Amino acid sequence: MRFFYWIALMFFSITQAQATTPVQQHTMKNGLNIMLMEAHHVPMVAMKLIMPAGSRFDAQDKGGSAALLASMLMDHTKKHDYLAWAAKLDETSIRLGAGADKDSLSISLTVLKEAVDEGMDAFSEALLQPGWNKQRFTLKQKNTLSGLTKAQEEAGTFSAIAEGELLFSNHPYGHPTSGTLASVKNIILNDLKSLYANQVKPVGATLAISGDMTMDEAVRLVQGYLGNWQGAPKKALADIEQPTPSTKKEIHHVMDKHQMLIEWVRLGPSRHDDDYITMMVLNHMLGGGGFGSQLMEETREKRGLTYGVYSYFQPYETHGAYIIRLQTRADQAEEAEQVLKQVLADMAAGKITQDMLDKSKTNLMGSFAQRMDSNRERVGLLAMMGLYHRPLDYLENWTKSVESVTLADVLQGAKKYLQPDDWKQIWVGPEKEK
Repeated sequence: MRFFYWIALMFFSITQAQATTPVQQHTMKNGLNIMLMEAHHVPMVAMKLIMPAGSRFDAQDKGGSAALLASMLMDHTKKHDYLAWAAKLDETSIRLGAGADKDSLSISLTVLKEAVDEGMDAFSEALLQPGWNKQRFTLKQKNTLSGLTKAQEEAGTFSAIAEGELLFSNHPYGHPTSGTLASVKNIILNDLKSLYANQVKPVGATLAISGDMTMDEAVRLVQGYLGNWQGAPKKALADIEQPTPSTKKEIHHVMDKHQMLIEWVRLGPSRHDDDYITMMVLNHMLGGGGFGSQLMEETREKRGLTYGVYSYFQPYETHGAYIIRLQTRADQAEEAEQVLKQVLADMAAGKITQDMLDKSKTNLMGSFAQRMDSNRERVGLLAMMGLYHRPLDYLENWTKSVESVTLADVLQGAKKYLQPDDWKQIWVGPEKEK
């Protein structure tokens, strides 16, 4: 037992050391922001470039453009068709990826330190020399439509659309990042070219780096491969209005299923809200903490109404969705909702103990330490910091910030966010009995 104690202590010490490694920052002449966390214990380098070019910048009625653009950038380049490009990446063991969310489009790279020049050469080619092959676009669009058609069998597809209708009517966050069948059919190749030309620029972008690299090495590398990249985006990340939810309180999408998907939704905090950390802690208690959460305890453990229930909020540049989701048998849906409502009402009324708070904080701090042990996770956090202008000591102070959340803080957060009447309801499943 003593041996395992020392192993655990050593692992914790290494993780803590990595978690407190200072974040370094440098702004290139072209405006590109570099954020670096050195980690020399493994000869690997991970990078993530993040830019304000997500689905909120999709053209009107052409939702899914940013996601398609990310896919196209990874498929081929001006110099290499899709077969030659795949072979090039495979031969050099370079891992490239891209994706989009509401606010951002990102491109990631993972490579051995000894092959970092080859990796950066491929990275810059994908970013700066898109191929725009029309046949490949048509295939990508067709595959996307096939996936969306298949997704029509899933209740979550319709709940996501309902979230947009209830919370983000006429707002850039209102459509799913992947688009819908109707919106993706509207997209043409020129839409992707326009999005790329307008938003994929170094100003406002952050290149997050974690691994076996110093800042001097990073600056030389970036200057060599991205130094000629120029320009500012047509729309900055901060150019967005706060959403105004619909007056509609509920949506029921009828599907021929035995299960009922139940979602309660409202607007949650943004990345910039003062109570953001408090709400992370509170949500962990509510439904974000798995089997330790109040929703799981009351709906599954005590009553067996569902296999799982969870809650989460989507923090963006402005207020995203706050979602509680569960699935249950249709004949149990009303009872499950009553339990959900009671949990919210109890917590909003102040039925939160110091013990609940302490357990939530301990769990969050433990999971954060594990995340900091991965290059991929670290670059994700650094990219978020750069995009949303978090302070350089954000990661160093994250644990302290969670630790400092008081019972009074979460009681105030619960009163603000967990009032049952402030939530809207979504049901996807069979007709409800009258």
